[in-house]
Amino acid sequence: MRLGLEGKTVVITGGAGGIGKEAARGFLKEGAAVAVFARTKEKVDDFCREMRGLGYDNFYGEVLDVADKEGVRWFTEKVCRKFGTVDVWINNAGIAIDKPFLEYTEDEWDTIMNTDLKAVWDCIRLVAPIMMKQERGVIINISSFAAKIPSAGGAIYGAAKSGVSSLTRTLAAELAPYHIRVLGVVPGMIDTEISKANIKENGEQLVQNVSLGRLGAAEDLAGPIVFLASKQAEYMTGFDLEVTGGKFAVQNTRWAWNLKEE
Repeated sequence: MRLGLEGKTVVITGGAGGIGKEAARGFLKEGAAVAVFARTKEKVDDFCREMRGLGYDNFYGEVLDVADKEGVRWFTEKVCRKFGTVDVWINNAGIAIDKPFLEYTEDEWDTIMNTDLKAVWDCIRLVAPIMMKQERGVIINISSFAAKIPSAGGAIYGAAKSGVSSLTRTLAAELAPYHIRVLGVVPGMIDTEISKANIKENGEQLVQNVSLGRLGAAEDLAGPIVFLASKQAEYMTGFDLEVTGGKFAVQNTRWAWNLKEE
């Protein structure tokens, strides 16, 4: 099934690794132009080199911190000059710092909030006028299961991602008259850089909460993200799509697995 994304321009923040990188691959396969940025130069350079090697001349990457508001503005203007406009914007960049809440510093509060929430706000305020003028567009915010059930030790991250999920619903209504859809994606426990330490320490316990009996991979998110941005999802807006493997779908996720093994 072709998804009607040929010729569209997609921007992905934090797009040189993990979920963002796999989503970029998915959009490129559908014929979209893709522009990504991320903070780590090595990752951006490697991804650009890989995409050039595969013959994708409709791919563009830059080294940039999503919290650099003016830098993101410059990047967006360059994308518009290069590809004509922005049709899809994916707020994927994020960070997490886990510790007891009394041990957080004000700088850590600012760092997490500026990256995980304020940057989402700034990016949407930046791209919305472009989409409003053309009266079309899709904005996808990558939230977190922590927006639904926060984790002890991750107070600031959970608060930021709750804010992201709230923005998704509110801005979907505000931008609907301009035919702009705003959606969220809630990943489960996905094996990416942001979760590696948690998985290493608590991997077996984390799997116990997942109905499908395994942790997710970045590739598991790419298809749903691409679908949400497509014509096939034109009547979908204002909600978070869970891609969690059935995390906490029931209290006793291992019941059927134990029954099968008897």
